[in-house]
Amino acid sequence: MWAQQPDDAIARAAESLAQAERVVALTGAGISTESGIPDFRSAGGLWAIFDPAEYATLSCFLREPEKAWRLYRALAAALLGRRPNAGHVALVRLEEAGRLRGIVTQNIDGLHQTAGSGNVLELHGEARHLQCLACGRLTPALVAHLAPGPAPHCEDCGAFLKPNVVLFEEAVRDLDLAAALVRDCDLLLVIGTSAQIVPASTLPARVRAGGGSILEFNLEPTELTASGLGRSGAFVAGRIGTTLPLVVERALAR
Repeated sequence: MWAQQPDDAIARAAESLAQAERVVALTGAGISTESGIPDFRSAGGLWAIFDPAEYATLSCFLREPEKAWRLYRALAAALLGRRPNAGHVALVRLEEAGRLRGIVTQNIDGLHQTAGSGNVLELHGEARHLQCLACGRLTPALVAHLAPGPAPHCEDCGAFLKPNVVLFEEAVRDLDLAAALVRDCDLLLVIGTSAQIVPASTLPARVRAGGGSILEFNLEPTELTASGLGRSGAFVAGRIGTTLPLVVERALAR
């Protein structure tokens, strides 16, 4: 792995990105923190207030939807009014230049799509709609749903609605599509995630096994950094809204 001095890492990352032919991005909470969305797993985050094993399971929703909606309303309030930042915009630029095949994200905030990214796979679902498990209807999530009160019901069948996100005990989404996207990827951009949680953790390993490399953008090194980033890989430390646009700008200028 290349030396991790900031200027050198950015230059090396830009060189790798400029030379890559099949680029995919894997994003996590770290790309959205600069938009004001806290990492739910961080100290003081949502999981410190609502134990996910108690509130964020399918069993809880089916058994006590009113209780589950205490968490959902807090989650929606954390996402309300958030806008994409320079990191999201940099990925749009890369896609518009024909250099990015798509994005696999663990985020539910929809900021990639708001920024203008076209090919986004949301492994953990999205919070822009409410989902009826009984009839399958999707209903746009509204600010009115944040008000305290009964859990909302489906207009078609009357069943309780849940956010269109993946709860614990539910299967992740689009995993086969994500695996196909990285199948012959020669450069994976891992942005704002340690990529240690299954199934996202399987994607860097697939890329390395296929001979590809990884550009990792995080504030600090992770277990992924230590496990190896491939022949053309690099770790870029710092705020993603600063480092990622700089690497993309330099790569597109070559």
